[in-house]
Amino acid sequence: MYSRLIARLDIKGPNLVKGIQFEGLRVLGLPEIFARHYYENGIDELIYMDAVASLYGRNSLLEIIQRTAKEIFIPLTVGGGIKTIDDIRSVLRSGADRVCINTAAIQRPELIKEASLSFGSSTIVISIEAKKNKAGRYEAYTDYGRDSSGLDAIEWASEAAQLGAGEIIITSIDNDGTGNGFDLDLTRKISEAVTIPVIASGGPGTIEHISDGITKGNANAVSVGSMLHYSLAAYLQKETNFSDQGNIEYLKGNTHSGTRNFQTADIATIKQNMIHKGIQCREV
Repeated sequence: MYSRLIARLDIKGPNLVKGIQFEGLRVLGLPEIFARHYYENGIDELIYMDAVASLYGRNSLLEIIQRTAKEIFIPLTVGGGIKTIDDIRSVLRSGADRVCINTAAIQRPELIKEASLSFGSSTIVISIEAKKNKAGRYEAYTDYGRDSSGLDAIEWASEAAQLGAGEIIITSIDNDGTGNGFDLDLTRKISEAVTIPVIASGGPGTIEHISDGITKGNANAVSVGSMLHYSLAAYLQKETNFSDQGNIEYLKGNTHSGTRNFQTADIATIKQNMIHKGIQCREV
């Protein structure tokens, strides 16, 4: 089975945003520009996450999904604010291939079974945002990492898989946006608890971190955000009139504390390193 390299784009309103540990979101530009570049340069899949959907009780990405689906022909997963079967249907009809559910699934686990029966388990991805508590236990969080559910993240992953989820994306809140690497212990425990594919998310800052997610975290795929976005934003800043589309002043000179930990690398370089590490993946 091929391991997948996935670009995760967190979106607020019309803009691609990125923060550290789900906080301090900064605008980077238009998600369609980033998504098109990643598609043209060999990314395997895309994930769109509505970063503020839980605050407003809805997913506001339908127009962006429609525009993306017209020119990008790789799997697209969409999450944020998806609460009902009708919400799932609307997102899929707009052009998404899969939906990603967190808060609504924790609040009503039966939604996973209902959704998998209605649309097929391969369409349903469960997002688990986890944070280690003082006792060393991983807790699952909701509302874009804002609130603890009190659930054990590993136990919840197992339950979600049993209810019919087709895939799990596990994000370490502690590591997200830091560039310090995936929480490999968390990823490995989730992978060992389920028999469905697991996507590692949250924290990669180097090409080695990305390979580690698969070889050491036992993930089937890795989701990369900041590392790809910062590299591309710096390039676009030089090559296009891009600065008027996002607040990227803090990227100049790579001096901001949020960017110093990230290696500059393109998709081809990342995949070459994966292959060098013995990981089977789709070549660029």
